[in-house]
Amino acid sequence: MVKNDRWIHDMAQGGMIAPFHESQAREGVISYGVSSYGYDMRIGDDFKIFTNINSTVIDPKKFDPRSFVDYKGDVCIVPPNSFALASSLEYFKIPRDVLVICLGKSTYARCGIVVNVTPLEPEWEGHVTIEISNTTPLPAKIYANEGIAQLIFLQAAEVCRTSYKDKSGKYQAQKGITLPKL
Repeated sequence: MVKNDRWIHDMAQGGMIAPFHESQAREGVISYGVSSYGYDMRIGDDFKIFTNINSTVIDPKKFDPRSFVDYKGDVCIVPPNSFALASSLEYFKIPRDVLVICLGKSTYARCGIVVNVTPLEPEWEGHVTIEISNTTPLPAKIYANEGIAQLIFLQAAEVCRTSYKDKSGKYQAQKGITLPKL
């Protein structure tokens, strides 16, 4: 999807991204907003930090929410060789003819911090739940209300046959951090 005035207008006025930042903010922060060919989303200030305090097994079919400690703040410290979940500050409404691929920002990647988000399917909407892995042997800082990942929008020549909304996807219209569902 090529960035042009119409594309930016459609994203802002069509409610595709809210709140929407029309330019790229970068002074003193990890950048966010419209980028060359995508959008750099921000991370909110609510986090679920992985803990092994309860010695549970991670099971995506029967997830134990006691595996996380809830934290709210401007900076989240992710323990060494661990991870945290967070949510995008922005709420997204993906059009039926668009697929979104998400990649971690290079500023975090260069520090050994990996951001994992699955693709945003056509007609999915909600806050994006983000996994932040600290692959280093040291604690890592994550900054709330700043950029966390870049979204790349791929527009199809025609609409998809079956959208995420058509399938009644289990993560449709999620708000905040959403844990695994079966």
